[in-house]
Amino acid sequence: MAMSSSNGPFYKRGPEADGWQSFTATQATVGVWSASTQHGSPPAALLVKALEEFEPRANTRISRVVVEILGPLPVSECRLRTWVERPGRRIQLLGAELQAEGADGAFRTVAKAYGWRLETSDTSHVADAPGVVHDPLLPPHEGEPWDPAHTFGPGYISAIEWSSIRRPSRSGKPGQTWGRPRVLLVDDEPLTPLQRLFTVVDSANGIGAKLDIREWTYLNTDLTVHIHRLPEGEWIGLSAKTTAGPDGIGMCSAVIYDEKGPVGRSAQTLLISPR
Repeated sequence: MAMSSSNGPFYKRGPEADGWQSFTATQATVGVWSASTQHGSPPAALLVKALEEFEPRANTRISRVVVEILGPLPVSECRLRTWVERPGRRIQLLGAELQAEGADGAFRTVAKAYGWRLETSDTSHVADAPGVVHDPLLPPHEGEPWDPAHTFGPGYISAIEWSSIRRPSRSGKPGQTWGRPRVLLVDDEPLTPLQRLFTVVDSANGIGAKLDIREWTYLNTDLTVHIHRLPEGEWIGLSAKTTAGPDGIGMCSAVIYDEKGPVGRSAQTLLISPR
């Protein structure tokens, strides 16, 4: 699928200074809760891009990422830095910090991410076959195309092509949807498989939600993703279940797919409030 330039990319790259990379968030990052704040997926993908590109090492890959959302992410100028939190030859923990410019012109930290980078080896002879770990997900071409323009304004939701397999039900069946980005993450820089996954995965709490978005908000404070296999192809599938507790706190868990089968899991903590 050719990427569209009409609504993106999500970020435009600026100059680097004093160890900080700089970016400008575009309107393609606008989320569903406010026209002035970003959806969680683009900044999560940007943080993952920074982790992947920091002092790259052969025969390693990111296996788990935790994103902590420390406040609203304004659609503004951003800057990002990356470091090694825990050095090691076979196992490293990398960290990244995203700051955004506020209305007063000052930068504040809005998100941090930590990713385990592990040494790879050939374990294909003992790897689980698709469908063994989780039930298969119907392919994208069997889903129903969803046009978000009927519900939401321009922004992140319109920057993703969606194919809906199943809405969540109160009987406990998860919501299931495929997504693939229509735009690139930064300028004309190609998306890696992991960056492509993160452009979609923070939508799990909406895909799995039984609550009406017109009546409820369910903001996530974090995102944890474990990846046992890098995704292949353009489509990322989510089978997600959002659970509301009795005291305004909930969670969402999801199985992540490519068209060959499961590739990982995600989890989010939610703050649930009536509008």
